[in-house]
Amino acid sequence: MDAMKSRLRDLYEGESDRAHRFRYGLLVFDVATILFIVVSSFMPRAPLIEGLDVVIGLAVLTDFVARLSISPHRGREFLRPATWADIVALVSFLAPIIGEGAGFLRIMRTLRLLRTYQLLDRLRSDSVFFRRNEEAVLAATNLAVFVFVMTGVVYATQHRSNPAIGNYVDALYFTVTSLTTTGYGDITLSGTSGRLISVVVMLCGVTLFLRLAQVLFRPNKVRHPCPACALQRHEPDAVHCKACGTVLCIPDEGAY
Repeated sequence: MDAMKSRLRDLYEGESDRAHRFRYGLLVFDVATILFIVVSSFMPRAPLIEGLDVVIGLAVLTDFVARLSISPHRGREFLRPATWADIVALVSFLAPIIGEGAGFLRIMRTLRLLRTYQLLDRLRSDSVFFRRNEEAVLAATNLAVFVFVMTGVVYATQHRSNPAIGNYVDALYFTVTSLTTTGYGDITLSGTSGRLISVVVMLCGVTLFLRLAQVLFRPNKVRHPCPACALQRHEPDAVHCKACGTVLCIPDEGAY
């Protein structure tokens, strides 16, 4: 048992090439899972779809148990939103009888996407594109996750009682129009819970949207901690830190 935990800890937290390949594999699995969730949400439920749900759910369960087994403080894991997101996703994958609407909460699995510090460090090291556009990639990922999660919540809570929410496209349409404050008014959510969901979409969604716009349109800077004052971001051609004047040695691939 200890040997198994040691191997798992090396895969999830180690710095070997095998560990990095394993974590990249998990990232590919998460992206493939997201694509499956989005595509299958627009398809009628069929035995094949439900079978794939169970297969993916078992894989997610294996990953969840492995992470929990190597955690030094297992109780604290249940204080983290990502842990509960995984639990919701597991229930949605492994219990199709809960219904198509709640099944879309499988998208909660995406809350773990790009949340592993080792993976982020490796992406910074391996990908020039990610290193230059890290904040934009993370902001876009956060916004996309929020949109799909809220679409699932809107559909799960409204499709049985609200005739305006007949399918996932309706729920996605409402989420996007609320997030962008367009608010055509042709689809509204009924009841107190519907109004509260609308408030969450507008407040949180607009914040994430503005964050993405801020990252995309502000002057380009590179992340390189100053050895003296630890200022993180500098102009790509900076020679001295603008905060303390220390000489910087910013790596340059010659593409600027």
